[in-house]
Amino acid sequence: MTTDTSSTLQRGLKSRHIRFIALGSAIGTGLFYGSSESIKTAGPGVLLAYLIGGAAVFLVLRSLGEMAVSSPSAGSFGEYATKYLGKLPGFLTGWTYALEMIVVCLADITALGLYMGFWFPDVPRWIWLLAAVAVIGVMNLFSVKVFGELEFWLSFAKIVAIVAMILGGFAILVFGIGGDSGASISNLWDHGGFLPNGVEGLVLSFAVVMFAFGGTEIIGVTAGEAQNPEKTIPQAVNSIPVRIMLFYVLTLAVLMSLDPWKHIGSEGSPFVEIFAGLGVTAAAGVLNLVVIIAALSAINSDIFAAGRIMYGMAERGQAPKVMRKVSRNGVPTMTVGIMIGALLLGVVLNYLMPERIFLVIASIATFATVWVWLMILLSQVSARRKMTPEEVAELKYPAPFWPYGQIITIVFMAGVVVLLAFSEDSRIALIVGGVWLALMTSVFYLFVRPGLRRAEAVAGETADAAPSAEPVKAAPRA
Repeated sequence: MTTDTSSTLQRGLKSRHIRFIALGSAIGTGLFYGSSESIKTAGPGVLLAYLIGGAAVFLVLRSLGEMAVSSPSAGSFGEYATKYLGKLPGFLTGWTYALEMIVVCLADITALGLYMGFWFPDVPRWIWLLAAVAVIGVMNLFSVKVFGELEFWLSFAKIVAIVAMILGGFAILVFGIGGDSGASISNLWDHGGFLPNGVEGLVLSFAVVMFAFGGTEIIGVTAGEAQNPEKTIPQAVNSIPVRIMLFYVLTLAVLMSLDPWKHIGSEGSPFVEIFAGLGVTAAAGVLNLVVIIAALSAINSDIFAAGRIMYGMAERGQAPKVMRKVSRNGVPTMTVGIMIGALLLGVVLNYLMPERIFLVIASIATFATVWVWLMILLSQVSARRKMTPEEVAELKYPAPFWPYGQIITIVFMAGVVVLLAFSEDSRIALIVGGVWLALMTSVFYLFVRPGLRRAEAVAGETADAAPSAEPVKAAPRA
């Protein structure tokens, strides 16, 4: 497929595409597999953690929506941070988001291998991952319209499956399908209470819970390719509370009612494990297919987002120019290739260390995700402080609860980063995150800033050399 640096991204995403792309990134491994880790940490009280975390993420997205509607951009996070916080924060935000998407893809593809083990336990995990990389790579080389349509149907399948699972769970609870299974809503408080591990367990669960919400910020990235950002972005953001209630809280409440929270393991998706344990093998098989589709959908969305964010950075001189290459269909092929390379790295890691890889990767993804959310909040706060009262009044989609909601959310996000230090498996995320930020800061000062200064100098000289638009008046005679 030919590429051209003069081509640009295309505005081919409709409202339904954007809403479902956000769903595709948010409803994936964090819910279908990662929820088992958060349930083991907090017990049924994890429902409260998802509500609190979801409220914080909603405010982040409203802050992002305020900026995205005012100034739609394909490289939104890095561009907003550059504009309102400075060039270094913008550079770090853009590249940390790219890191987030890479690491989340690694987590998703790791979970995909675990799901395939439900049907083919004797087949090495890496074989399935390699096949998935090939399929996803082809999917991301189509035009943005084709991508949006494909992601719409993948996400639609997930939503239908989750709703069917909730209804099926209610049927088991009400009509006792599955015999003497012990399914009862009282499972939410009978096995050690609603908070069996106390407030400490609830607090520690946020380190995994917030990973589940990672990817919702892709709404901002899609603004650059949305046909009507002023309409589509608010619609997508406003649907977040309903999604949190339905796809996280209600789903997990049904799940933990069907089987006591202590029985949930981490050998596969807890959704599949519970229905298989209840003897509803047909439902378990269907759900396993759904979680595989969910993983593919999430990876697909993440590759899309990372490609667009790196394209935007290349346009601002914060990434190599080669990342500006796009195909005739408007696809940034070079950045898609980089993400495919990262997925191949995931195949190798799953071959070398299959046991601990998911929790380690999820922790690193949480660090990168929360960093990006913090930068979004700080960018919006800085932007608001520079506005006059008249400019604030003209905002078409202002973030609510200003400024106290933003301050509380910033403190909450910083606290989630600190929580990563309290677990041996997640502590590595702080080390990797610190090294990453130090490395990228060095890259900025050594390579990026000198290039930006040269570009600014050339632009200044060109402006000085340009003829004046106004005619030169003759000097008055003495």
